[in-house]
Amino acid sequence: MLLPLLLLPTLLFAQIATPINTAPPASDEFTIMGKIGHYSTPAKAYLLYQYGATKVIDSSQMSNGDFSFNGRILYPGSALLVLDHDGKGIASIIAAQNLGKGSMDMLNFYVDKGIVMVDATDSVAKAKITGSSINTESDDLKNSLAPIQKSAVALSAELNTAPSEKRNDPAFTNAINARGKALQDQQKKILTDFISTHTNSFLSIILIHELGPHADDPRQLEKLFNGLSPALKDSEPGKITISDILKAEVTGIGAIAPDFTQNDVNGTPVTLSSFRGKYVLIDFWASWCGPCRQENPNLVRTYKKYKDKNFAVIGVSLDRPEGRTDWLNAIKNDGLAWTQVSDLNFWSNKVAVQYFISEIPSNFLIDPKGKIIARNLRGEDLDRELAKDLAN
Repeated sequence: MLLPLLLLPTLLFAQIATPINTAPPASDEFTIMGKIGHYSTPAKAYLLYQYGATKVIDSSQMSNGDFSFNGRILYPGSALLVLDHDGKGIASIIAAQNLGKGSMDMLNFYVDKGIVMVDATDSVAKAKITGSSINTESDDLKNSLAPIQKSAVALSAELNTAPSEKRNDPAFTNAINARGKALQDQQKKILTDFISTHTNSFLSIILIHELGPHADDPRQLEKLFNGLSPALKDSEPGKITISDILKAEVTGIGAIAPDFTQNDVNGTPVTLSSFRGKYVLIDFWASWCGPCRQENPNLVRTYKKYKDKNFAVIGVSLDRPEGRTDWLNAIKNDGLAWTQVSDLNFWSNKVAVQYFISEIPSNFLIDPKGKIIARNLRGEDLDRELAKDLAN
C-alpha cells in the first residue's frame, strides 16, 4: 500500500546544489544571530548547510544563550541548526540519533543573505526566526499545509494499526489509497497556488524542483516555471530546474514511451516496442518494496480481467545485484504471471534511469501506438482507466 508523499521534510527544506562543472555566481554573505535561553560553555550551537558542492559544518560557542554564525552562500538553501546542550560534539549527537538513543534539539530553516535572528526560551526546535522573507514564506506555507499533514498522519496510523488481515484486504487498502490521493491532490493545489502567487520567491524554484519527480505531467510544471520572474528563471538553480523538467517531459503524459530492451528471468531480451498494438503497463517495483508487494494483488486481479483484451504488463524490477533469488521468489509468491525484466542494478536499473524513476511503485500506461496515456495508477484507478480505454 503506497501512501502518497505528503509533506516530506525535504519538500520544504531542499537544497539545489550548483553543479561543479559550472562557473559559480558571486556569493552572498549571511549572518545568523541567536539567543537560546542562558546556555553557556560547554554548550555549543552547530550550523549545517551547503555552499555550492561543499557541505559545511560550523560551530559557535554559547555564552549566556548567545551565539552567531557568519558565512557565504550561492543561493538560499536549507540549513540545520543543532543545539548541543552538554558539549558532546555534533558527531556524537548524530550517531546517537541514528542509533535511536537520543534526539537532536534542531531546527530546519533557510539560510539566506543578510541577517537572520533566531530566538527561543530553552529549545532551538521551538525557535522563532525573523529577518528572512523566505523563512516567513515557508512558515506560512507550512501553516497552510498543516491540516493536510495532520490528516496524513492519522491516515498512516489507521493503516499501521489495522490488523494484518485488514491490511491485506484490497478493499481496505484501496480505500486508504483513495483518501491518500485526495490529500495529495489538496497538497499539490496549495503548492501550485503558492508558486503561482510567489513568482519572485526562491522558495517557488525549490518547490518546482521537488515536485518534479512526482509530476504525472511535467508540462504543468513547465507552465508554473514560465510564470516565474526572469531573475529566478535565469539563476543557475532555475536553469537546472527547467532542464530537469524538459528531460522529464520525455516520459510525461502524451509522449511516446522511450523504447528499451532488458532481459527477462530467463535471460531473454524483451523489447518494449515489440508490444505495439496493445495497451501496456510498465510497472516499476522490487521484491524489497513493501508498498509494491501490497499493490501486487490489485495488479494481479486487473491483469486477469484484461489480459485477453489487448492488455499486457511488463514488470521492471529494481532488485539489488545479490537479490535475484528474492526477485524470483516474489514473482512466484505474488502470482505475477506477466513479463518480468531486470538488470538487478537496484536504483541504477537502466530502464528506471531512462524513465527518471525516483520512487516505487511507479507505472506508465501506454496505448497501442506507444503513447503514454496515464501514470501511477493504483488499485481501482487502473481498472477504470482500462475499462474506458478498451471500450473506446
